[in-house]
Amino acid sequence: MSFSFASLGSGSRGNATLIRSENALLLVDNGFTLKETERRLAKLGHCPEDISAILVTHEHGDHIKGVGPLARKYQLPVYLTHGTAQYQGLNNVNEMHQINIHRIFTVEDIDITPVAVPHDAREPCQFVFRHANKTIGLLTDLGSITPHVTEQYQHCDALMLECNHCPELLAMGQYPASLKQRVGGHWGHLSNHQAANLLEQIDVERIQHLVISHISENNNTEALAKAAVTKWYSQDLPILAKQDEAIDWLAVN
Repeated sequence: MSFSFASLGSGSRGNATLIRSENALLLVDNGFTLKETERRLAKLGHCPEDISAILVTHEHGDHIKGVGPLARKYQLPVYLTHGTAQYQGLNNVNEMHQINIHRIFTVEDIDITPVAVPHDAREPCQFVFRHANKTIGLLTDLGSITPHVTEQYQHCDALMLECNHCPELLAMGQYPASLKQRVGGHWGHLSNHQAANLLEQIDVERIQHLVISHISENNNTEALAKAAVTKWYSQDLPILAKQDEAIDWLAVN
């Protein structure tokens, strides 16, 4: 079984990503109900008992509200930063591992690098996964691209990248001013243009799969997001991670 990844769903109503190797199945975040998580896992050929560990990027509900119920029911270990661990919904989780955001850790045969990101949460991070000399990067829920982020995502063989909003659509949209400021600010979410700027700075020739993720249903369109990133990524059309359906397994060879 090759190193591969899949999306259970991505967007403001729920996020969950799977990373799979020969010996491990990692679930990154879970913003779905227990029943919905089980249903989406089954569509990708797995059940909760297959999961080696749950990793959590931060404590916002669309990423964490399903973690506690799943971990408690199936006795799954949870890995997260000290700040994220303050979330009350993780009470009575049997096995909690508080990670050092500056230190690589390993689950089975996957090496995991936490990456500190600017986002309005207690101690948010994203993750870079390495196995058999291949690298999968997961990068969503950050308001700006820092030099540290650019460095950590420089050499990905696959990348799941946030294209949350178009600034013009956000400005003209129905959100209250405070929410517009939060989403578009340095501690909010990446715009299409910011995502494209990251691609300009990293080794895109190496990327086998580019997945556009966490796209706003109100402040963006698929066409705008794809147009922004294809300026720098032209090997193949980027894949769009959607809210209501899973993306099947993408192998990194």
